[in-house]
Amino acid sequence: MTPRAGDSPEAPTFTERARRQQLIECTIDLISTRGYPSTSLSAIAERAGLSKAAVLYHFASKDNLTRAALDQVMEQFRAYVTERLARAAGPREAIIAYVRAMIGYQQANRRHVRVITEMLLDDDGGTKLKTPGSHDTQGRWQALAALLTEGQEAGVLRQFDCRTMALAIGGAIDGVIAHWLVHPELDLDAATAELETFTLNAIERRD
Repeated sequence: MTPRAGDSPEAPTFTERARRQQLIECTIDLISTRGYPSTSLSAIAERAGLSKAAVLYHFASKDNLTRAALDQVMEQFRAYVTERLARAAGPREAIIAYVRAMIGYQQANRRHVRVITEMLLDDDGGTKLKTPGSHDTQGRWQALAALLTEGQEAGVLRQFDCRTMALAIGGAIDGVIAHWLVHPELDLDAATAELETFTLNAIERRD
């Protein structure tokens, strides 16, 4: 079986697209249950019921396949958040929608959270790998900073440094999710409500 050339003009067939998606889903499952280091090509092939050569036909390496899995997870995450922001009636409502969406997606997609933490975050919160598409921690909260800026320009938020505030709110979200992953008995809905109150107290005008 000859791997497809990277610059081949041929579009993948329906069967090839379905097989690639199957491999991505198997990769997500394995990373979320076994961790990234234990997710080998052989393990992925076994989970998918294929030979290792068949996996390599669709993805030239473990790195290519795991990055494709991460890209899919991040794209679905972004789409979920973007959809909910689009429904917001104004800047204040958009910021609360952002907090709810960030936690809501992770609550509904626990295995995706494991993929993100396994592949992107070190124990100290740093970034393990750099993948095109804003996976770096430096740009993680740019969207929230932009929402905060819009709120200030609309006159509904007090004046503060938007980047610093975005990092503070984002850090609070990360902290709640990290605790929930270790202690799943945490009432995440109640925690979300507390984070909403925390956020509004931090950003709203007092006059």
